[in-house]
Parts: sequence; C-alpha cells; structure tokens
Amino acid sequence: MRGVVHRDGRFVLQGAVFRAALGRRGVTEHKAEGDGATPVGLMPLRRVLYRADRLRAPDCAVPVEPIAENDGWCDDPLSADYNRLVRLPQDAHHEELWRTDGLYDVVGVLGWNDAPVVKGRGSAIFLHVARSDYAPTDGCVALALADLLHVLAAGITQLLVA
Repeated sequence: MRGVVHRDGRFVLQGAVFRAALGRRGVTEHKAEGDGATPVGLMPLRRVLYRADRLRAPDCAVPVEPIAENDGWCDDPLSADYNRLVRLPQDAHHEELWRTDGLYDVVGVLGWNDAPVVKGRGSAIFLHVARSDYAPTDGCVALALADLLHVLAAGITQLLVA
C-alpha cells in the first residue's frame, strides 16, 4: 500500500489525509547529503524501528525491530557504513537513534539511496514522529505519533513524495 506525500505537507493514505512535516528546504529532485530537503520519489518502507521501553511493537506490514541504546545511523559520505545502521560508538559522523525527544520512538526506514548506496546522495531518510509544532525535519517525513501508528497499521509499504 502506498502513501503519498505532497509538497504542501499533506500525507494521503486510502483517502485519509494527515499533516506531515517535511525537510526545512522543502522537497527536491536532486537530493544531496546535508541539504535539508526531502527527496522526491517512490521509496519502499524497508523496516520499522521502535523504542521498546516506550511503546509496544507497532503493527505493520514490514519487519519490526527494537532500537538498542547503542544504535546509530551513519550519515558520513566518507565512511564505508554510509547510510546504514551502525553500532555506537562510531568514529564516522552519525545520528543517534536512541533519542530523548521521542522523534525516533517509531522510525520507518525508507529505501532512499540504499540500492546501491551512492556517496553524498543523502542518508537517514526516515518516516518518523513529528515535533508537536510540526517543525521541519532535516529531510525526513514526520507524522504525529498516533497518525504514524495508524498508517503503519493500515499496511503502508511504500511512500511517494511528489
């Protein structure tokens, strides 16, 4: 099942419309590491990660795994682990997945720049929990936690950013 994200922040799934936060620089057809934009394109939902200390495993159509305290995501284009899950500590630049702010309590790993990985084309493009004010992301798509759990339970397997 495919969810569609529009440039104006509408996330549409089976006729239902949800509010989404997008990259602080909008959307782009030419994604580059660190540009702050959400990439345009059709992305499969590869898997869902979640904080088992805060939530039960979400119902969804893709594999689900708990986040460990030492999980990170490499966003360093010079690293052999670029755009991959890594264990911390890590010498390369990375994002920590075990966050205190709740944004990564549920994280859908989107298939962006992963088959194959191209250095500098963007990393860590996720479907995750939005801030309460829907502040822009660094390039991800973010929904309110209840909305994110709803779209996952509905069986989303692809996300089209148009």
